[in-house]
Amino acid sequence: MSHVTLRVNGADREIDCDIRTTLLDALRENLDLVGAKKGCDHGQCGACTVLVDGRRINSCLSFAVAQSGREITTVEGLADGDTLHPVQQAFVDRDAFQCGYCTSGQICSAVAVIEEAKQGWPSAVTEDLEATDVELDSGEVRERMSGNLCRCGAYANIVPAVQDAS
Repeated sequence: MSHVTLRVNGADREIDCDIRTTLLDALRENLDLVGAKKGCDHGQCGACTVLVDGRRINSCLSFAVAQSGREITTVEGLADGDTLHPVQQAFVDRDAFQCGYCTSGQICSAVAVIEEAKQGWPSAVTEDLEATDVELDSGEVRERMSGNLCRCGAYANIVPAVQDAS
């Protein structure tokens, strides 16, 4: 067993876990933060997406002990009290979910996508690689969100929700 301090949603949380415990399992089983879901457990579906130091990661592929000292944000930490994060609100407004299983991963990914575009990070479909602020048209959103799968097929509403929030 290893004693680990994780900074999650702005608070330090201490847990004892096996060094092989994934961040996803630590969040769900040790900290009762169940927003991130175990979908494929292979990093292919994105249901487990959380933000670490502002960047999106598949928490099922990362060990909890490796995240000590880093800022972890889950879907539970995005809202400001009763005020939803703009991406969360856009998902509600656009009805961008059906069963909701993948929604937390989609939302965390979308938060990072918007920030990446603002910082001018290109994607595989970005035409102007020297742009300082990438426009999130539907092609950009689809490409950047491609690591998050929705088995229900809510994509038609996810793309405009991300655009609304950006």
